[in-house]
Amino acid sequence: MEAWLGTTWPAYLVITLLLMGAAAYATGRDLAETWRPIWQVFMYCFLLSLAGRFLIYALFQGELLSGSGFITDFTGLTAIGLAGFRITWARKMVSQYPWLYRRSGLWGVEKRQPD
Repeated sequence: MEAWLGTTWPAYLVITLLLMGAAAYATGRDLAETWRPIWQVFMYCFLLSLAGRFLIYALFQGELLSGSGFITDFTGLTAIGLAGFRITWARKMVSQYPWLYRRSGLWGVEKRQPD
């Protein structure tokens, strides 16, 4: 597992999932709050993945240029960022357009039927 991640499992959990994951969630949430397009989540999570790789290298002597580690970081951070985006987007759609939409679970909205 360490060869795949480019670092130890605890370092991956602390840096990538906790520290960078919180940043990815906040990024997705803030992009949805300002009505930015969803593709920007991918761009910012790419940058967060680069920063996470550097922190793993600098703090834990992990592999800086680990391709599989970067792909794993990017995939996980993008999933977290997209979750933050979608949850916030659904909340905003319902709060700003309550006559058109209602919540449908945590992620979605559905159109209201005319009375």
